[in-house]
Amino acid sequence: MPPLSPKEYLRSQLVSKVRGVFNDVEGGEKPVPVSDEALFEKDSPIRLVHADIVAMMVGGVRSLLLQMLHPHALQGVLDHSNFREDMHGRLRRTARFIAVTTFGHRDDAMAAIARVNRIHAEVGGTLPDGTPYSATDPRTLAWVHVAEATSFLAAYLRHVRPDMPGALQDEYYRQFAVVARELGADPVPLDRREAEQLFREFKADLRSSPEAREVAQLVLTQRPRGTPPALQTLLGAEAVALLPSFARSMLGLERPGLRSLPARAATWGMGKTLRWAFKQN
Repeated sequence: MPPLSPKEYLRSQLVSKVRGVFNDVEGGEKPVPVSDEALFEKDSPIRLVHADIVAMMVGGVRSLLLQMLHPHALQGVLDHSNFREDMHGRLRRTARFIAVTTFGHRDDAMAAIARVNRIHAEVGGTLPDGTPYSATDPRTLAWVHVAEATSFLAAYLRHVRPDMPGALQDEYYRQFAVVARELGADPVPLDRREAEQLFREFKADLRSSPEAREVAQLVLTQRPRGTPPALQTLLGAEAVALLPSFARSMLGLERPGLRSLPARAATWGMGKTLRWAFKQN
């Protein structure tokens, strides 16, 4: 093969670096192959939103911060996760689940969903006040889904496509609902209006706590192996900026001001560069 041009060499290096962050390359793990027989059609809204790496990373951090405000979701993490020792591994597994269910063959997607359901069946316990919780509770799963869906879409609108038509945004919610229902979530929003309504309703279930603030700090300060030192700071700043004000207050996070502008600009530039590297422009 002829040597790569400088531009193509840079492209290949960027792609390799990103894949190393999201896949356990040392353990032989490879990126999820994109299938023509996935749950969702090529170029449909969910595949466009979930394909943007930077927006998904920002949205993923925002989603985790929101999830930790739900006492049942938080206690499940505290009791049944080694997130303190392996935050990177947890994020990798979540990213791979999203990739498989969005882009992988439908059989692989359903197998991944079944595997998560088996894990959830083993996760349960009691809150500090004695209230029982279970990872299979439909309402808790619904909050996790709403936190993810609103966060991924918000980051995509902010960093990639601010003019995304409302009809396509509604279709995104309808598509993502397919996975949420298979996981046992209920209720599940099917459009923007329902998502906003459910988000408001779920506020009554959320609680501030020292544990939620601790996990939030771990999420914001963790450094995935293979990423530039400043990357998580940028992504975290953007995720915090996208949080509703009540969530920032409950998590003890500062309201972003003018300091958020450089982070937003840098994140936008990074996203544009990675879309070029992965030939998504």
